[in-house]
Amino acid sequence: MDRPAAAAAAAAVAAAGCEGGGGPNSGPAGGRRPPRAAGGATAGSRQPSVETLDSPTGSHVEWCKQLIAATISSQISGSVTSENVSRDYKALRDGNKLAQMEEAPLFPGESIKAIVKDVMYICPFMGAVSGTLTVTDFKLYFKNVERDPHFILDVPLGVISRVEKIGAQSHGDNSCGIEIVCKDMRNLRLAYKQEEQSKLGIFENLNKHAFPLSNGQALFAFSYKEKFSINGWKVYDPVSEYKRQGLPNESWKISKINNNYEFCDTYPAVIVVPTSVKDDDLSKVAAFRAKGRVPVLSWIHPESQATITRCSQPLVGPNDKRCKEDEKYLQTIMDANAQSHKLIIFDARQNSVADTNKTKGGGYESESVYPNAELVFLEIHNIHVMRESLRKLKEIVYPSIDEARWLSNVDGTHWLEYIRMLLAGAVRIADKIESGKTSVVVHCSDGWDRTAQLTSLAMLMLDSYYRTIKGFEILIEKEWISFGHRFALRVGHGNDNHADADRSPIFLQFIDCVWQMTRQFPSAFEFNELFLITILDHLYSCLFGTFLCNCEQQRFKEPLPFLAWGAGTQRAHGSLRSRSVLDPGPPDSEFMCFPLHQLQNRLILLVILCGAGQIVLEGLENGVCQLAKNPTLGSKLTLFYIKVVTKQLPNF
Repeated sequence: MDRPAAAAAAAAVAAAGCEGGGGPNSGPAGGRRPPRAAGGATAGSRQPSVETLDSPTGSHVEWCKQLIAATISSQISGSVTSENVSRDYKALRDGNKLAQMEEAPLFPGESIKAIVKDVMYICPFMGAVSGTLTVTDFKLYFKNVERDPHFILDVPLGVISRVEKIGAQSHGDNSCGIEIVCKDMRNLRLAYKQEEQSKLGIFENLNKHAFPLSNGQALFAFSYKEKFSINGWKVYDPVSEYKRQGLPNESWKISKINNNYEFCDTYPAVIVVPTSVKDDDLSKVAAFRAKGRVPVLSWIHPESQATITRCSQPLVGPNDKRCKEDEKYLQTIMDANAQSHKLIIFDARQNSVADTNKTKGGGYESESVYPNAELVFLEIHNIHVMRESLRKLKEIVYPSIDEARWLSNVDGTHWLEYIRMLLAGAVRIADKIESGKTSVVVHCSDGWDRTAQLTSLAMLMLDSYYRTIKGFEILIEKEWISFGHRFALRVGHGNDNHADADRSPIFLQFIDCVWQMTRQFPSAFEFNELFLITILDHLYSCLFGTFLCNCEQQRFKEPLPFLAWGAGTQRAHGSLRSRSVLDPGPPDSEFMCFPLHQLQNRLILLVILCGAGQIVLEGLENGVCQLAKNPTLGSKLTLFYIKVVTKQLPNF
């Protein structure tokens, strides 16, 4: 080898050892972008790509082969100038960096299933965007590195409701496409070459990993390997929470009759019941209540001892069946509060629906049978009505909004009306406790949907502890998860039956109601909307074990993953605080939070595209839809804040 060629080879090899931090495992400058999750902490080591030629190691070997060939050629045809070698290496090096930048960041335990280049994402806001699509066993990751800033679409597979093949003739005869309908109101359209589908099975990979339970596989939470310093399952300790409320006391005891979930399989192991009630009588009450869900204490007022208890409907039936033990049980609940000689029973259902349920074996408490009780129907619709309302809402806000018909379109969805009804019902419950010093019983049909919404909202209004981050987590763990809200069925985790009648946005409605309260009383909460969005993110993500099951029994009898959302929020706290989304200081402990629930006080918060990043809000104008977008986030974050009336009220 002559000296110029040898010098060029040495210079190029030296450059290969220095550029990008020295070695095939080096990431792009500035570090690898962390995956979108509740905090943004850097994920663990990168998993190997399925296309090794595009990896730094594969490309470096290929470049060395070309360099050797060029060196041999120089001995025959003459020297190769260092400028030519450097130019060739620079092109390969830039290609390596481009490939690295396009790679999807991975969580520990996450693995790549397919990588497809030259995919077209049809963005409803920005038009067609070309980039690289990566499908893992946790997410769909699309990235375009040619834009500044980079365009990134990061979608956990758990958020996908269904995947459909669509025609893509406009992108060429050999193109095909898919439409991805998401549970968070997004519709994603992708187009790619037919040969890529044949080779990599993009459609099949998405269906397989987005719906693992339908394909005989486990949810990704069971593969997630990240380590945290806390055990998320221990965030909520029921005995400690009841102790915080001053329980047990002379009137109420902590019972372990359900310790093995044999008394009621959808109730928590630890429940609070009146001290004087014996287990035999409690079993008779359970036989008279739907699903065995007897009235149990959720919250007690620290001064008046007025209580919020929750249960399911009584099994009165068309023949007006009675249960003396149940009647005595409710009288005992009333007697435990010396401040009042009355018990208010809030039935969340419509009166007409409760009558229908009675003909089918269900029913409600008759005031003639329960003489010291007052029955109040809150007229809240069932899960099927709420599912249809959200579907209509999606139609009018995504991907575009008809501003000329906006108010009438919103009215037609009835979404705000249902939010108002929930808040109004919770205010009535809280007011009876606080002002009336009267104990209340809350139920719907089975006591795990509307009941959870109402009790948790009322407790949020009455108890400032639940308006802290930790307290809010405990509120959800207690009133929703431990008391058997059917998260797996309502969200449809890992199931490809998108038309399942059990799906409904019950928990989303609750979060919307909480957001309405934070808008009216921002200083009363330790958190704001980004914390709520983080929770919604992981409602769908299947990253943690928190929202995966239908009841507490399932959580503890099946080998669920170690990580619960306590670990996730541990990560989230640092990220959220760094973005100044938490209000300064804890909420005022003396402050009762009773929101104005009239329709004119309502805003719509639609979490269309959830993700981490700074929110930029445009000025709100009455009756006009304002789209809040931060262009630096690409398509990751879009919020709609919409004022729906012209009247401006105080404290809003």
